[in-house]
Amino acid sequence: MENTETIANGFKGEKAIVTPYNTREYQEANPITEPLYLTHIGYYPNAKFHFRQRISGANENILIYCEKGKGWIEHGGERFYLSNNQVYIIPANEPHTYGADIRNPWSIYWLHFQGKNVPMFNSIIGKVLSIKESDNSRYKDRMLLFEDMYQNLEMGYNPENLEYISFCLRYFLASLKYLTQYRVIKNIRVDDVVQQSIHFMKDNLENKITLNDIANAVGYSSSHLITLFTQKTSYPPMIYYNQLRIQRACSYLQFSELKIKEIAFRLCFYDPFHFSKAFLKEMRITPKEYRKRYQ
Repeated sequence: MENTETIANGFKGEKAIVTPYNTREYQEANPITEPLYLTHIGYYPNAKFHFRQRISGANENILIYCEKGKGWIEHGGERFYLSNNQVYIIPANEPHTYGADIRNPWSIYWLHFQGKNVPMFNSIIGKVLSIKESDNSRYKDRMLLFEDMYQNLEMGYNPENLEYISFCLRYFLASLKYLTQYRVIKNIRVDDVVQQSIHFMKDNLENKITLNDIANAVGYSSSHLITLFTQKTSYPPMIYYNQLRIQRACSYLQFSELKIKEIAFRLCFYDPFHFSKAFLKEMRITPKEYRKRYQ
């Protein structure tokens, strides 16, 4: 019997990011991210017919936050029901099954995480957590924190992003463990040349751009931009740009019916072979294997 997953024909507004294995290896080795780090993150709205069964469990701990609607989780020989603003964390390597209610399917924020400090949160793992309505429940603040993690990961896998997300993840889990103490959140946005460059890259993932195009967009020379960008992200601009293209390709493979060659040309790779080679180098599986695994 194999693990099974059903996502019908997809959910309108769905989104997800699965990090490459080399990124996870970096997170496991980095003293800052090693304690707690993300490997998957996403949002499934109105997830009709959503169903997942893992007979051997997952390598990571899985957090499911039910925003609205209803669903269920089978774990440890019991079935747990989730509805509005309830959370369940499934421990790593433990068999489980979950799915959406047929009549009122859930909308869920979800993430997978690992790290040597996971036991710090054992008190909230394997049980239904209910965030009751009150003046200081701060539902929106917590979801903004989730979006903070998602959007930073969407900006690429540079060390500062991964380290920031690791701290956000700890804060997110702490907001569930220490409900009474959860009071303040601050979002800091740095508007610098690197961020401007990344936004330009993201806006042009389906256009053929060069290093000079990026440099001109932010008003710097190519050589100066390479220096600044590499200092900030540990990657030269064009390597970072290619990582973002692969990230967009993952989204197309998971959430669209575009053929692999169509994705290759849409993202301005020379040909499908060039695309597959670049994808395999970054994700360690082929585009075809990725689609089969995650679609």
